[in-house]
Amino acid sequence: MTTPRTPQRSRSARLVAGCLAGVLTVLVGLTAAGPAAGDDLDDQKSALQQQQAAKEQQRADADAALEGLSAQLQAVAAELLAVQQQLPVAQAALTEAETALAGFEREAALIAARLQDAQDQETTISATIESDSARYAQIKGQIGQMAREAYQGGPGLSGLDIVVGAQTVEEFTQQYGLAASAQRAQEQVLDELAAIESANRNSQARLGAVRDRITDLKAEADAKVAEAEEARQEAAARKAEVEDLIAQQTAKQAQIASQKAAAQAEVDQIDAETASIRSQIEQVAAQQRARAAAAGQAPPAPSGSVGTGTLFGNPTSINPIYVTSEYGMRLHPILGYYRLHAGIDLRTYCGTPIYAAKEGTVQWAKWRNGFGNQVMVDHGFVNGNSLMTSYNHMTSFVVGAGQSVSRGQLLGYSGNTGTSAACHLHFETYVNGATVNPRPLLGL
Repeated sequence: MTTPRTPQRSRSARLVAGCLAGVLTVLVGLTAAGPAAGDDLDDQKSALQQQQAAKEQQRADADAALEGLSAQLQAVAAELLAVQQQLPVAQAALTEAETALAGFEREAALIAARLQDAQDQETTISATIESDSARYAQIKGQIGQMAREAYQGGPGLSGLDIVVGAQTVEEFTQQYGLAASAQRAQEQVLDELAAIESANRNSQARLGAVRDRITDLKAEADAKVAEAEEARQEAAARKAEVEDLIAQQTAKQAQIASQKAAAQAEVDQIDAETASIRSQIEQVAAQQRARAAAAGQAPPAPSGSVGTGTLFGNPTSINPIYVTSEYGMRLHPILGYYRLHAGIDLRTYCGTPIYAAKEGTVQWAKWRNGFGNQVMVDHGFVNGNSLMTSYNHMTSFVVGAGQSVSRGQLLGYSGNTGTSAACHLHFETYVNGATVNPRPLLGL
């Protein structure tokens, strides 16, 4: 007994799968970077396995969050989830790009300051060289004038002239003093000339070094400006990406807000189906108690617990059993409030076998809104409590109502029917008509 999936349903499921695949791609980016190169291979392997397990759990939680929605609403919710997962990555990339840009701009400013300092030094040294060169030319002119005067027969100040020409001791002393002063003046002029020439050589060397530095700084500044411009473009691109994702998020949120009524109607329908299932289970248990009482074999009063320990075998073909989503409250992706995820999701693949977890009687095998193809198995009374299990979202089943099944007997095949986001087994356990966490009863 099989309920085929429509082409529209298949396309929607593929869209959801694609959106979730996008989410996983982003989650990979959000996951911490791999272990350091210095870690040993065992540590690396362990870290990678932990990362993979985390990604798989995130994928399963995303799937579970989308259950209970129609394919259309699943697609919108999945797209919003994908955008919301991409947004932190894009914002981190924007922050990184802006930080890089700020760094390049700081470096460019420092280089510009150093360049300006070098140019100021060039101006100062050039002015010093110009001033020293002018003084050098002036002194050389004075020396030239003195040489011309001596050549033209100016007053002799040689030692012989002083001795021969002096008429008195006083005149000799006076002329000798004048000659000594002139000699000292000539030596001072020559010393100053030599000092200016040496200073000019040093200034020229410094000027050459400063000009080389200016050339290097200009090249460095040009390169840094180019890097800053590239970083500026990268930051602009990342900013545009963030703005686009925010716009997408806003649009998807608006789209989802407009569909809240439809989502609430779907949830109400599923809740009504759940209430109907529970009522039917309670009726079955009550009828069984009544029959047992009439036969003088009434079970003990219900205690609300079927005891501890493993009661169930593995209902899937995956060994060991792999729980992808736990029993408990789930935040509804559209309505925004928490609802009970009344079973556990077990890993299966499309079309793989589903087995009875315990011997019992099939109460029904039929389509149930939200649950898809469902098989309900009654396991009778355990410790005075009615115990039943349901197997949901099946592609097809091979048993029918009233059929007795043994533990591990084939019930049907895994699927993605009803409001399901991917092929898996949604396994529920009912004790006296109320769901309980199946995990302990599976020995997990």
